[in-house]
Amino acid sequence: MTVESDESFGDVTPDAARRLLLGAVEAFAERGFHATTTRDIAGRAGMSPAALYIHYKTKEELLHHISRVGHESSVRILEEATAGDRTAAERLTSAVRAFVRWHAEHHTTARVVQYELAALSEPHLAEIVVLRRRSEEILREVLRDGTEAGEFAVTDLRGTTLAMMSLCIDVARWFSPDGRRTPDELGVFYAELALRMAGHGPAGGHQ
Repeated sequence: MTVESDESFGDVTPDAARRLLLGAVEAFAERGFHATTTRDIAGRAGMSPAALYIHYKTKEELLHHISRVGHESSVRILEEATAGDRTAAERLTSAVRAFVRWHAEHHTTARVVQYELAALSEPHLAEIVVLRRRSEEILREVLRDGTEAGEFAVTDLRGTTLAMMSLCIDVARWFSPDGRRTPDELGVFYAELALRMAGHGPAGGHQ
């Protein structure tokens, strides 16, 4: 999926503001936040540098908007994937598959969302940290439910949650559409890894 077709920013209006966000995603992913200039962002959006300031006060505000949309998407994806009256193993499988698939399909956006956090201002970073913690809580709750039900054998809930989150997020760093696996196939593969990490199946003594 190209940045231009990324539906994550579909609700952003007017069109010029959305084009600037998409230009910023491309530039930040390619050059990094600090090496990117406002002229570069505006040029990718087909606009003048002065036009950028009509919609965004600073380059950092663009990054904050991108990061907020991405992290809100993560929370929504995990909430939807873990909803319903199902076993913990089914919910974990669904969550990891969906989370990995999003990071692969939107790998350019996700790289900016996940790896440019240090460039955010303190107030903006604090807002994003709340969303990141919510994503972690959703996954940790599934692991806790599975452990209490005897489906999983997790002795370190926090550590296992962070390991799984890191594994899923890192897909955005290296994924290529020309690679051996599709986003869906990666999701299935990573879900199997997550179940093993949770101690589910023959290796963990559960069926």
